[in-house]
Amino acid sequence: MTRAIRFGHQFRSTGDAAPIEAAQRAEAAGFDTFLLPDHVGGGFSPMVALAAAAVGTSSIRLGTFVLNADMRNPVQLAWEATTLDQASNGRFELGLGAGHTPHEYAATGIPLETPRVRKEALAERVEIIRRLVDGDTVTIDGTHHHLVDASIQRGRQPRMPILVGGNGAALLAHAGAHADIIGLQGLGRTGPDGHTHEVRWTSDHLDDQLDQVRAGAGVRVGEIELNALVQVVEVTDDAERSLTAMAGEMGDGVGPDDLAQVPYVLVGTVEEIAEKILHCRDRWGITYFAVRALDEFVPVIERVRRLEA
Repeated sequence: MTRAIRFGHQFRSTGDAAPIEAAQRAEAAGFDTFLLPDHVGGGFSPMVALAAAAVGTSSIRLGTFVLNADMRNPVQLAWEATTLDQASNGRFELGLGAGHTPHEYAATGIPLETPRVRKEALAERVEIIRRLVDGDTVTIDGTHHHLVDASIQRGRQPRMPILVGGNGAALLAHAGAHADIIGLQGLGRTGPDGHTHEVRWTSDHLDDQLDQVRAGAGVRVGEIELNALVQVVEVTDDAERSLTAMAGEMGDGVGPDDLAQVPYVLVGTVEEIAEKILHCRDRWGITYFAVRALDEFVPVIERVRRLEA
């Protein structure tokens, strides 16, 4: 059975923009989820802002995209997640990542471990949180966590979705085994500033990542929802020109043909973008697209809905 396509609006909590109003606009525009990122010191605290958005909306789902799991105790986070799920009448999705911005670690006094250690710790937290939000009592003497008889009140949903975003074979295989949603960005090694990343927007790289997911998922591969973070949205009558210029700025390794294929770049007419979204679903099974655009993306949502009908 083909999974229905979903669209999430990732709100950039900067300036005077209010998350409640943005969530209401996203709901009215036809988005399926309203998503908040997590960068300490900038914009709104995601869990608090989503609680406010839950009160101001009625149907749109709400999610973190994604929380730096290093910054939070997993028991406390699971408790907050189930509370938010109750407050939203079962509309919450918990997105988690391993963290990558040095400034945030320096600002909070939390040690910045190597990527391997951060990803190992994330894997342990995902398993802990999964059990807690499912209603289990957790005792664990792990590498990164030592808990005795931890338990919380369950959320509203029978199974609260957990999204894991990131890259690397070990992380994606573990996400395949334990996550409900896997977030793909086509990004590689983080730059020295902690914000920029190597860009790996090629079909071959995406194929490799999905092989890594399948290696961990085994028989549950059909249960996993695949998400792509769309980094570029441009509605234009001259996609070829825009993609050629974009590829030129990226340097060697990524060409306009690559950008025309991968889900992280949606450039073209509304019809072309809608058809590309369906192509990504048919080729890779990606059915959940997170975009930062809002009003300009509404015609794309409407066109995809018509094509799916």
